[in-house]
Amino acid sequence: MKILFVHQNFPGQFPHLAPALARRGHEVLALTDEKNQRPSPVKTLRYKSPEPVRTNGVLGRCYSDFAERGLLAARGARAMRDRHGYVPDVIIGHTGWGETLFLQEIWPDAKLLVYAELMYRTKGHDVGFDPEMHPDSDEGRFLTISRSAHLLQGIVQADAALSPTRYQAESFAPELRSKITVIHDGIDTTRVCPNPDAWIQLPDGPRLCAGDEVLSFVSRSLEPYRGFHVFMRALPEVLAARPDAHVVLVGGDDVSYGSAPRDGRSWKDVMLAELGARLDLDRVHFVGRLPYAHYLSLIQLTRVHCYLTYPFVLSWSLTEALSAGGYVVASDTAPVRELIRDGENGRLVPFFDIPALSAALIHGLSGDHEAPRLREAARQTILSGYDLHRHSLPRQIEWVESFDPMR
Repeated sequence: MKILFVHQNFPGQFPHLAPALARRGHEVLALTDEKNQRPSPVKTLRYKSPEPVRTNGVLGRCYSDFAERGLLAARGARAMRDRHGYVPDVIIGHTGWGETLFLQEIWPDAKLLVYAELMYRTKGHDVGFDPEMHPDSDEGRFLTISRSAHLLQGIVQADAALSPTRYQAESFAPELRSKITVIHDGIDTTRVCPNPDAWIQLPDGPRLCAGDEVLSFVSRSLEPYRGFHVFMRALPEVLAARPDAHVVLVGGDDVSYGSAPRDGRSWKDVMLAELGARLDLDRVHFVGRLPYAHYLSLIQLTRVHCYLTYPFVLSWSLTEALSAGGYVVASDTAPVRELIRDGENGRLVPFFDIPALSAALIHGLSGDHEAPRLREAARQTILSGYDLHRHSLPRQIEWVESFDPMR
């Protein structure tokens, strides 16, 4: 088959699937934004990067931006068709940025497969979940609906869709779920595994090794959507109870989800100002975004890994922490409950219950006698259902190849 991946940040969710399909003899190409500099595992072409669309209508601004990206992606596709005679059998894209919106007008006979990451909803998910940080309002819900327009259009147009978790698939309306197959992106459990010799040298602190009293927290950005504010508010009690503990926070100061503080500060600055002298900053280390190998060493050596999230997209960091045999204390929210069962392969606490979170973290750092069993069960959870090479990748390949017009 001729297979075209379309993703503004390729390889995105497809770093394993695209080269695996190429190895099986398919002709695999990728189309991406011209500003994307990530290494590509397959031959890659680029479309013109869009400029922000200027419009006075707040509700239409989001759709206008995504439609503009879709237009430029379609123009890139048209150049592939008209200049080189390229016609794919299958197009695989991500609905999140509008790139797939017009591709079937260029190649009407191609099967369009999309990655359906999450449908924004006004109830039951992130909207209204945390009134302190993101107050609910009529206007906010109106904006959420408008931000969903291109996602709905993308999946309605598609022949089939892929979601990484049941929670994410079920965020879509019932009448659309029949299109969605749930297959996780997959974890390379050979690489992401327990390592009793793991260590990391902190740029502003000590050398930490497996066996040290380390509490880790990982998020692309340190922000409320991933419970950063809740975690920080739990730390004073944890640090007071565990005088030898070191806390390592991985993540940038920008915002990936939700909104930034209105006063222009980062959420880290907001929380440091709130907590002040209650934090022993000699033992709280903000390391920014780490190279993957250093991040992996951290989740292998940590005594307790904390993962918190709104009802939202599940992070790879949780599945990787479990794969590394981590002792995980996590929020009792819907996406997390799909992987962690309290007392079986980790510990769950209510998202907003700061005393309960502090107590759970202290219990883990002090040497929970059930830790070995929980760590083993955490690792087994990933091995039995989320392993890249034994489960996810074979199923993804089978899913794509089921649309081969020659079958």
